[in-house]
Amino acid sequence: MDLAALNIFRAVVRENGVTRAAAKLNRVQSNVTTRIKQLEEQLGTDLFIRDGRRLVLTPAGETLLPYAERLLALADEARHAVREDRPSGRLRLGTMESVAATRLPGLLAQYHQQWPAVALELETGTTGKLIERVREFEVDAALVATPLDPASLDDLFESVPVFREELVMLTPRGHRAIHEVSDVALSTLIAFERGCAYRAYIEKWYLEHGVRPARVLELGSYHAIVACVAAGAGVAVAPRSVLDLQTDASNIAVHPLPDIGMIDTLLVWRRGHFSSALNALRRTLVEAQQEAVDVAPEALARAETAPEVDAGVV
Repeated sequence: MDLAALNIFRAVVRENGVTRAAAKLNRVQSNVTTRIKQLEEQLGTDLFIRDGRRLVLTPAGETLLPYAERLLALADEARHAVREDRPSGRLRLGTMESVAATRLPGLLAQYHQQWPAVALELETGTTGKLIERVREFEVDAALVATPLDPASLDDLFESVPVFREELVMLTPRGHRAIHEVSDVALSTLIAFERGCAYRAYIEKWYLEHGVRPARVLELGSYHAIVACVAAGAGVAVAPRSVLDLQTDASNIAVHPLPDIGMIDTLLVWRRGHFSSALNALRRTLVEAQQEAVDVAPEALARAETAPEVDAGVV
């Protein structure tokens, strides 16, 4: 069994058929069909059965798929390892929307300048969805919040912390100070869909105090979430860094959540699925984190001596 045959097998599974797999691989359909038959003959078992127009994996095909993924990933890692000093190829990165908006623009510009041979593809999603996409090899790595349930990052994954975020509660301006859940005057929580780690943390905080939001309004961007909070539709939780993007926060009040505290953002990838391009990205992110840690004491000293400005922070 050779890697080319495994790559064709994986493409047929991912593209849900020979026609789309052939187009994806830039091969003729007959070649794809022949290579699949040859692979089945080598293994002595059928990998697909036909259900109408669909190809469905047999139990043997289901068993082979994760092995094929691992072998192809290992081969890819080996190819990159021999040219470790020159990252190249495609790097598919998943990220939370908040990180894409606040942390990544400058870092990705730096990365592109340093490693122009890397074709970086970016997609956003919730922590839960991104972990599953890494698990299924649909992205090479992802930037996610530390999950509330550590078991979701099992032995299949490796990770490194790259950012640290302070979660805060956002309310309309004029809302009373929030020290506990009973201080929250609005019953609607505005949040991302389930799978968002920050939503999981705030819902746990509510439950620990015997409270449930009367309603959860699900939105797909922090811009929309902040706008709804400013309009008085409810309260939300967000990383404090997101507020730096707001051109007008005059109708927002920001409340610390010491019970939740700081949440690490992790760069996660499948164990064994590592390339020189990903390694270069990891170095870029870790070095940026270290620079931020070094600058923080100086910034704190400047903040302590600066005059206070009323920006709607409670």
